[in-house]
Order: sequence, then C-alpha cells, then structure tokens
Amino acid sequence: MNDSRAASYDFVVVANRLPVDRVIEPDGTEYWKGSPGGLVTALVPVMRASGGAWVGWAGQPDLTIEPFDNDGIHIVPISLSEAEVETYYEGFSNDTLWPLYHDVIAPPSYHRVWWDSYVTVNRRFAEATAAAAAPGATVWVQDYQLQLVPRMLRELRPDLTIGFFNHIPFPPYGIFSQLPWRRQIIEGLLGADIIGFQRVADASNFARAVRRLLGHTTRGNTIWVPGASPRTVTAKAFPISIDSQGFEELARRPEIQERARQIREDLGNPTTVMLGVDRLDYTKGIGHRLKAYGELLGDGRVSVEDVVLVQVASPSRERVETYRQLRDEIELTVGRINGDFGTISHAAVNYLHHGFPREEMVALYLAADVMLVTALRDGMNLVAKEYAAVRFDNDGVLLLSEFAGASDELRTALRINPHDIDGMKEAMLQAIAMPKAERRRRMRAMRKRVLENDVARWSSGFLTALEATRS
Repeated sequence: MNDSRAASYDFVVVANRLPVDRVIEPDGTEYWKGSPGGLVTALVPVMRASGGAWVGWAGQPDLTIEPFDNDGIHIVPISLSEAEVETYYEGFSNDTLWPLYHDVIAPPSYHRVWWDSYVTVNRRFAEATAAAAAPGATVWVQDYQLQLVPRMLRELRPDLTIGFFNHIPFPPYGIFSQLPWRRQIIEGLLGADIIGFQRVADASNFARAVRRLLGHTTRGNTIWVPGASPRTVTAKAFPISIDSQGFEELARRPEIQERARQIREDLGNPTTVMLGVDRLDYTKGIGHRLKAYGELLGDGRVSVEDVVLVQVASPSRERVETYRQLRDEIELTVGRINGDFGTISHAAVNYLHHGFPREEMVALYLAADVMLVTALRDGMNLVAKEYAAVRFDNDGVLLLSEFAGASDELRTALRINPHDIDGMKEAMLQAIAMPKAERRRRMRAMRKRVLENDVARWSSGFLTALEATRS
C-alpha cells in the first residue's frame, strides 16, 4: 500500500475472503464482482458510510494485487501461495480447526507445518490491517481462519479497538484441549476487546478454556486479562442473521412464485416436497436424513408418489480427502434409495450437487412443504432463517436440529436430534400431516423473530457494543 493511502481507514474488516470476486471474461476483460452473502450485505453499507477498508484473500493462489477501491470500499488483497492455500487454508483451518470445533465429527489432523503456515498467514493479515487502519480505528476480525490476528494486531497497534466474531461453534474444553496449540489460540483471541459467538454455550466454552489454560478470572461475559496494561475482554453471544427483507422481497416476485409452481410440476406435483439445502459437509447430517427418509419408504409409511425429497448439496472443499469420501457415500446412498424405491415417473430423491443463484433457492424454498435442517453441529445455519424469511404465506414446516445455533431462536420449529433416526422419522411424518392452522402458527412466530433480528441488526449490535469498550 502506498504511503498516501496507508493508515487512513476508520473501520477495517478483516476476513479470509474479500467481499468481491475476480472475474475474467473469455475475451480477457477483467473486473471485480460483489460476492453474495450475509456478512457482505450487512457490512458494506457501514463501510461506505465510514470510509472502510476490507482486508482479505482474493480466492486464487499466487495472485498479487495492489489495493484498490471498489464501489465505495477500499480493498486490500492478501496474497497466498499455492503451498499456503494447502497448509493454512485447506490444512490447518479446514482439516484441523473445522473438525475440532464441530465436536470431532471427523477426526482432526495435527501437523506442525500447517500450524507454522497458519501463524505466518495470520501475521500477514495483521500487518496489512495495521498498515490500513487510521489512528484509533475500529477493526472487526472474522472467523476461525484468523484467530491469531487480534493479539498480533494489538501488539502492532495498541491504539485500535478490536472485535472478533467466530462464525462456527466453539467446542467444550474437553474437545478444545486436544489442540496442541490451544494456548496460542486463546491468547490470540484475547487480543480483541469483544469476542462474539453464535450461542451462549460457545461463549461459556471459551471462558472455561481461558480459566483452565491461562488461569484468568472470568465473571459472566467479562474476562480480566492481567499484564503491564491490565484490561477486560467481553466474550458473549451475538447470533448472526440474514438479509430477511431481501429474501422476502425476492419471494414476492411473481416470476419466482411461478418458478416455484414449475418446480413442483417438474417433480410430478407430489403431496409433499421435502427439501435439504447444504454445503456438502460432514457436519450437516445429510446421511442421517437420507437414512430416515429411506426407512420411511422401506416401512411403507410414505410413497414416492406422495413424498419427494430434493437434496441440494453444493460442492465444498473438494481437494480435501474427507470431503471426497463424503460425496461418494452420499451419492451411493441416493443411488440405493432411488434404485430401491424410485419408479419410471417418480424419483425418490432428486439430488443436485451444484450451487444455485439466490433466485432459484428462493423458488425452491417456496416450493418446499418441509425444510430439513439436520446438522450434527452448526454455528447457526442460515438456511433455516432463509426458509422462514421467504415464507410470507406463513406456510411450510421447518425440521431443525437442536445442535444448530438457529434452534435457540426458532423455537416453534420441529426440533430434532439428528442422531435419533426413529425420532427424525416421526418428526417427518408429523410435518407431512401437520394441519394448516398449526403450520401457520409456528411459521408466523419464526418469521417474526427472523424479520426483527436481521443481519443489519446483528452487525449494528456488535459494533455498538464494540464502540462502548472505548475508554
């Protein structure tokens, strides 16, 4: 960054990815396009208003780009080598921290070279942020890939007000303590003034880890950090949300409602459409829901003529072996169910292994009578909230895992334990047979919650709390 632009931004967001994607057309034309996503939707207006900068990776290895302005935001791209993508991102972030923080549903891998890369890349992010932030600026660091940045940044720039938000769960101490670098992670996070989590339980897990590993005093949401300059850190829940109004506006568009009708027609106009929408990830419980549905078909309690399951599983981390194995398992299960129960005119499972634009997803939500969110562990699960936001008709039933953060808020969903296959089967049958009056009562309550607590309110609440920490 050149000196004339350095240290001049009063609000800096630091995330693994930039809010824009690099697009290269076939004719060689190159431009940057805004990324979809709730975090970008929430923070872009704040950043434009305050003269903000966003520090992040451009998404491609070995790509070095000078900082630039895009649509009112200063973009600070971080370069990662091919080796760092493998060790820092696919390795330590997604094959060590991700499975560990999701209750070791898959076994984490611990490699010292991955950890060394994680430290190196976190330092690169911290140094770029320190160079971009104006004196006394507010910095908001996002997610598990950058847990060392708060402390590194505080050492470089003690004048900054630093927030951190963890978008995924924070595990109980008995699980977290398995991490060889557990103390360094805790010390890294304690560089922030406020550490936000999705659930109260996550904040409590973190406070317990602080007590056990560092011996610091904690009371409620407050942690006392001793040292030459003693300070307090707040660790509490700030459950994230979605652009609720944006989703509802899409759902009200006539062409999207027509698309929803077309989807049902293409499926053979079944009595009930059940829908799952997930990244293809072992935390999502896709196999569990397929097992429950397959057993219902095998028991003769539902038929493919009346009930169809649509499963959207968007590609995820396909270079990681665990994810390749999961894809094979899911596709074998889908093939087996369709082979056993499908007919010439009716597939039991419509399996779609690719992503869709938001408009198509909203049409799918409108077409679905029953939404299946069966996560084995999930920080929040925004699909559950998207489904509620879209259903302006106050119809539809949400089956929601009690292990997803959304279950703390969407209390009128049919809450399930996805490990209990018999219980999930009964919940599916209850959803299929639920009277319209009960569907409407439950959905109205969920919609009220989602519309009142949208992503703008989430970001505003966090930043207001962060500003209040200024002495």
